[in-house]
Amino acid sequence: LLMAFGLDGDSMDRTGLLAAGSRQENEIAAAAYIAETGRGWLESLTIARNAFNEASAILKTNVPSPIFEGTREVLKYLWESGLKLGILSADSTEGVRAFVRHYQLEDYIQLLKGVDSGPSKPDPILFLEACQKLTVEPEACLMVGDSPSDWEMGKKAGAAGCIGICWGNSEASHLQGADVAIASLPEIKVKN
Repeated sequence: LLMAFGLDGDSMDRTGLLAAGSRQENEIAAAAYIAETGRGWLESLTIARNAFNEASAILKTNVPSPIFEGTREVLKYLWESGLKLGILSADSTEGVRAFVRHYQLEDYIQLLKGVDSGPSKPDPILFLEACQKLTVEPEACLMVGDSPSDWEMGKKAGAAGCIGICWGNSEASHLQGADVAIASLPEIKVKN
């Protein structure tokens, strides 16, 4: 089951279900494994959802995911350059809010969107809705992400380009679909 979610020992596959999938997609995958034990589909789905809810309740007391080095400074720099910034995440909107609050990024991010229900990445509707809320055209936007679902979403929505970030991982073969690959956010520069 752990391999199906993209977990292998202490490492996580950035293209795996846990990293790239929404909560709903992860619940369905877990329910499928439970159903393989002979339980009915609805019972399996209930068990999976309850397990995810219990895990979320326990983890809510913990600190949000760590922030990558240089992220706050780059977001400030991009914001000061006059760019509109948004976060589209496979996490819940509340999870995104908690992350932004914890790392004091509120001043730099104009849009926070998670997947609470409905479509998830790589559905371009998420990107298009974000552009609409930010009052920018998709072809004037860049999608920056660390998962193929990020730039697939951006490309389907008509983004000007998609930047794949590997967070220093030299073996970033999963970035092949991005227009440009970078190792860390500080590599992003704005030309006036």
